[in-house]
Amino acid sequence: MSEPTYLRDEPFTELTVIEVPATPAAVVEAREVHMSGLPELFDATFSGLFPVLSEAGLEPAGPAFALYTRQPSETVDLQVGIPTSAGLTNAQPIAGGHIVIPAQLPGGSMAVRSHLGGYDGLGESWAQLLKDAMAAGHRPGLPFIELYVTEPSPEADPADMRTDLFLTLE
Repeated sequence: MSEPTYLRDEPFTELTVIEVPATPAAVVEAREVHMSGLPELFDATFSGLFPVLSEAGLEPAGPAFALYTRQPSETVDLQVGIPTSAGLTNAQPIAGGHIVIPAQLPGGSMAVRSHLGGYDGLGESWAQLLKDAMAAGHRPGLPFIELYVTEPSPEADPADMRTDLFLTLE
């Protein structure tokens, strides 16, 4: 099986519009999460998610992601998870009161650009992607997705990190 076109070694250095296939995923869904609570949600999700996948006999089919289902404000609604080789068949509780559920990364036409650097610069990169997509005549919609190409870790140098940003187009 060939790797989907949205998973590539080189970063998307300019606005790129691609068709993304829908992909099975395992996620933790969270609503009304304050921005300051995101690191804790991500840590709890990823520490509990991989054992669930292993127990279900599923393999990761790409990098971890966050899928935002509404425009962020003080809080966000999102799914945090990982694409999988096949669909998860049942929900599984993990630490922190979270539940891993079967889901799907949506497919369709998306504007993509890579953010290179630490997470603190993501807001600026999102704003630029949105501006560029609209200037090119596209109509952005929801959801939007951050694909964490560089695995986050305490030892990671923020300057070496890459996050691919996917903006759904209507």
